Amino acid sequence: MINPPRLPAHPGCYLFRDAAGSIIYIGKAKNLKKRVSSYFGRRDHDLKTEVLVGRAVSVDFIVTDTELEALILENTLIKKHQPRYNIDLKDAKSYAYIHVTDDEFPRIGIVRRVNGDGTFFGPFVSARERDYILLVVKRTFRLRSCKKLPKRACLRYHLGSCSAPCIGEIGSEDYRRQVGRAESVLRGNTDDLIKSLSVEMVERSGNQEFEQAMDLRDQITAIKHLAERQRMDRQKSYDEDVINYVESDGQMYLMLFNVYQGTLAEKQEFVFDGGDDVIDEFLVQYYSEHDPPMEIILPRPVSNVISEFLTGESGRRVRIVVPQKGDKKKLLDLVRKNIEITFFGGQLKLEELRKLLGLPGIPEVIECFDISHLSGTSMVGSMVQYREGKPDKSNYRRFKIRTVEAIDDFAAIAEVVRRRYARLKKENGEFPDLIIVDGGKGQLSSARAELEKLNLDIPIISIAKRAEEIYIPELTRPLPVNRKEKASLFVQEIRDEAHRFAIAYHRLLRKKQIVS
Repeated sequence: MINPPRLPAHPGCYLFRDAAGSIIYIGKAKNLKKRVSSYFGRRDHDLKTEVLVGRAVSVDFIVTDTELEALILENTLIKKHQPRYNIDLKDAKSYAYIHVTDDEFPRIGIVRRVNGDGTFFGPFVSARERDYILLVVKRTFRLRSCKKLPKRACLRYHLGSCSAPCIGEIGSEDYRRQVGRAESVLRGNTDDLIKSLSVEMVERSGNQEFEQAMDLRDQITAIKHLAERQRMDRQKSYDEDVINYVESDGQMYLMLFNVYQGTLAEKQEFVFDGGDDVIDEFLVQYYSEHDPPMEIILPRPVSNVISEFLTGESGRRVRIVVPQKGDKKKLLDLVRKNIEITFFGGQLKLEELRKLLGLPGIPEVIECFDISHLSGTSMVGSMVQYREGKPDKSNYRRFKIRTVEAIDDFAAIAEVVRRRYARLKKENGEFPDLIIVDGGKGQLSSARAELEKLNLDIPIISIAKRAEEIYIPELTRPLPVNRKEKASLFVQEIRDEAHRFAIAYHRLLRKKQIVS
């Protein structure tokens, strides 16, 4: 049995491996750290889970951007590896598709297997969205859904949601035109369709064909609304490899994601000495032993020689893509995110924070303060410590506010900062490399004044909740930093942990008051 590994608090999939290196279980998680730790911190597991944990000797993981992506990835990995301790999914339902047949009057419906004639759209990962899209498309373009044309009109015709080809209310050519429009929507090509329908609507209106013009207007409205809601994992007809890397201290940390027909399937990790041509060398060695996919996504261009080599190895043209934006750039960023978490932990975040604040060195130890109260009662303070980019819970501290009676966050912050560092100074304790306080310029000024009284010169910043603005003492305005930048997100993470810790202490005190 293994000890709980250090995992990130991100969504993703985790893979348990046995002594032979075989994958024996694959799971998904909204928070990898919490989910995997739960296997090792409990003793009330069922027999199957006890055996699984006993046989696992290592845990691998793949980080995703969302829980939904983790769900899709889990499904793909289970089908590929068929781990022993996962449910047997041979007869389980897969994600569904919307199917348009190629009959004389095509019907529209839902299928779970892509086989036979017709056109398939999907797969849809959300049954709710799939059903909504199907309903809107059927109603908007008045397509039939019956498996066999009846001899008389059904209720859908009388409700105005079917054009009733069964009784000759619409000809084959006009019906096919409606089918073509429906397929454009299902492919996501709504802009061009809306333009053409708008032109036709104006023409119909000009010809005083007002009923037809109103139908077109309703179709345009429905398409616009649907385009905003449509969420479908469109299956590609080709495979991709996504490669990214980080160079640090002369070492190259590279990760490769295999994407099979639009779905992330697995990752591979490599570490080797860095150098000018090392990426070209890696591509040659790797694709000498593996068939190149149709597309390879890279963070930088490669030489024509490498492109010719890849084409020669596969026997077909291999596209090298260096995306600057869009879904492929997001994939590239996701690979880098996995590299940073797997190989560096919090070091890259610390380096970004050092650059942002202009600190002389990496802030290895960071302490953050927050104040919590409810209508001015049971005011408490919290302090959390991050060491090497990770929470060090052994050094968390809680404070009952002693000198402040009314609601005064400035005075409360001043008190907890004074108490914390006066004690460290008295005990010759270790001071942090950076202090963060929750709040704006006022809280920052109050905390800094206490440090000056103690003759302490420690870098200090504050972060305001709503706009996530970061303040430093030297500037009257917040730092010009995007709230989505890595350094800002790291500060937010630390602040949120301090806030969580303060709220937990506040609730504990209130609970004790109620009990007593």
